Amino acid sequence: MMEARASVMRQIAARYDAAQTTNENKNHWVAADALSPISANSLGVRKRLRERARYETANNCYANGMGRTLGYPCGGPGPSGSIDGEEPADREVEDGFDSWASEVNLSDKLRIMRETRARDGETFGMLTTNQQINHPVKLDLVLVEADRWTDPTGTMDSRHFVDGITYDDAGNPLSYRLLDQHPGDGGYGNAYRDVPAASVIHWFRTDRPGQVRGVPELTAALPLYAILRRYTLAVLGTAEIAAMWSLFLKTTAPSIDPAIVDPYDLIPVERYGMMTLPEGWQPEQLKAEQPTTTHDAFTRTILREIARCLDMPFNVAAGDSSGYNYSSGKLDHQTYFRSIDVDRKSCERTVLNRIFREWYDDALLTPGVLVEPRSRLGLPRIEWDWPPFEHVDPLKESLATTNDLAFGLSSIPTELAKRNRRWEREWARQARALGMTFQEFQKRMAEKLFASSMQAAAQAAATEEGSTSPAPQGVAA
Repeated sequence: MMEARASVMRQIAARYDAAQTTNENKNHWVAADALSPISANSLGVRKRLRERARYETANNCYANGMGRTLGYPCGGPGPSGSIDGEEPADREVEDGFDSWASEVNLSDKLRIMRETRARDGETFGMLTTNQQINHPVKLDLVLVEADRWTDPTGTMDSRHFVDGITYDDAGNPLSYRLLDQHPGDGGYGNAYRDVPAASVIHWFRTDRPGQVRGVPELTAALPLYAILRRYTLAVLGTAEIAAMWSLFLKTTAPSIDPAIVDPYDLIPVERYGMMTLPEGWQPEQLKAEQPTTTHDAFTRTILREIARCLDMPFNVAAGDSSGYNYSSGKLDHQTYFRSIDVDRKSCERTVLNRIFREWYDDALLTPGVLVEPRSRLGLPRIEWDWPPFEHVDPLKESLATTNDLAFGLSSIPTELAKRNRRWEREWARQARALGMTFQEFQKRMAEKLFASSMQAAAQAAATEEGSTSPAPQGVAA
């Protein structure tokens, strides 16, 4: 019985159109392969893709702008670290790290790293000591291009060694091979040194299990960038040729012998004047057929496809929202904001947490940096507060924030942290401006918050009961 069932199951075969090779599709799938992620992203492949992505970014305005747009959310003002605790030592750690980050220009380096990850496929940072930093902690983050992290000896890639990176049995990097000079510099040599993995930050987007080196995020769009530029140049060239020629001569008397003229001869045309032409010839102007009415539609179609591989809406990629209304613009940005959140979380795990651990270890050993004693042992748990996404309608955003605070869905420290501000500092400033003590201002804010909560609860209850009666007395309007 079991053998009969197995025989029937072997005879049942699912057929997928995409799995068939026909005369129509064999050329389309000819480049499909079964390479591993390491072999598919070999040194030669990554080098060529990097070079082409850099060329396109340097010469294509759209590619250049998209790269910067990807970098701004991770850089710009940059994130601020926040430790969930009430001890003075926690505030000391936050202030100390913020002042150090400002000295080493950390936010700008994060922006460069995100742009480089999109253009080159991977970005590297090296944690070093820099005595020129104007801060007691001399830790610095030095950015190094991917071209220098390679093996000049050409050692065959294996499970424990991939293009200069050595791995243990669990797949953890142990060391990175760094060239002393960039291969693109003059007088390039093969001198190198191995840097411990603890000093190297390697950030790239992983697309396949087992992938250890990154390829440009623009890879899928590179042929489209080329098509867009070629089409634009072709349209421009056709329009220029049509505009350069004032007149053509065409014969009007095929039955008689027209006057002899030299082929492709040029006849100067008088401005604001009349002129005679050779017998049997008449002037005709070349019609300018470019740009056609489909030029703008073609450009938009290509840009939408390019922007999709970067999780970017068309209006952000093109810098043009003329065809959007409020609802469609807001809807398109939902996916974009999610992709930014993913990038930021990846930056936290791979870059920022590593940097903070190194800084905290150095700060503990540097006199005068952390003076307040901590009641908790070990590394403090830090959360990163990023600048908020700008809302199209600030009033609606403010009302939503008020409701979140009223129902306990958010907190004042959280909301101020989204704006890169410390709530204690802001409240202390406001208290001084109003001539109040911090405690008096805090009490007034608590009363206002609870009053807003009561009002929101009363409005919710009235809505649920279908009542339009005024709010109960004693509730703040």
